[in-house]
Amino acid sequence: MPEFKISEAALLLGVSDDTVRRWVEAGRLPARRSEAGGPLTVDGRDLAHLAQELATPVPDGLRRAVSARNRFTGIVTRVLRDTVMAEVEIQAGPHRLVSLISREAADELGLEPGVLAVAVIKATEVIVERSGSQP
Repeated sequence: MPEFKISEAALLLGVSDDTVRRWVEAGRLPARRSEAGGPLTVDGRDLAHLAQELATPVPDGLRRAVSARNRFTGIVTRVLRDTVMAEVEIQAGPHRLVSLISREAADELGLEPGVLAVAVIKATEVIVERSGSQP
């Protein structure tokens, strides 16, 4: 199973290195040093478990009955409108999502920078890549 340095775990969780270190010290995230006394590392399974635990549920006021399960709650950071379409950018934790929707829909939803929004993703294909730095 892959192991991650504290800085890598922090990047993947969207928090600071110090936050990960505090979680390790508090026993919330198990970590270990190699026998040679190298840097602290976190097991990939433990990191995945914590990532799921930290996932923010959609607030009840924003929840709807839909079949899509990939939901990212975030804040609108940019809206570019033209006469027909709008490009909406949402920052959801470490994830930047960009969607093209009709200008009418963007106007009806009142999408502007600073507005809380949920990006709902329903796709027939998802491509998964594995980083070359993993063992």
